[in-house]
Amino acid sequence: MDKIYLNEMDFYGYHGVLPEETRLGQRFRVSIIVETDLRAAGKTDDLKETISYAEIYSLCQQIVEKQIYKLIEAVAENIAGSILEQFNKVERVTVKVIKPDPPIPGHYHSVAVEVTRAKKI
Repeated sequence: MDKIYLNEMDFYGYHGVLPEETRLGQRFRVSIIVETDLRAAGKTDDLKETISYAEIYSLCQQIVEKQIYKLIEAVAENIAGSILEQFNKVERVTVKVIKPDPPIPGHYHSVAVEVTRAKKI
């Protein structure tokens, strides 16, 4: 299966369990891997034969910036489900949601979850 990558899209959202997270908000990074057949797009050089990266970005932006979730697991699940629902050509999608600055004491780069979902056959 061919893949389209959207790497580390930056958004600002209000997700978290702690009151200050939903009040103040924080940065989130989202990476997407969409699995689909890209042969027709490669042969025809026609946008109609692929999946619009801009539309996927916009969908992710709407979910991360306009909705509020306690868990980044819910953010990832909703992005994956929405992509499968709205883009017929997508066979499988992997969504990684990164929380660069969670309110956890200690030294670390970030925390993240990753989910992979496929169309039901």
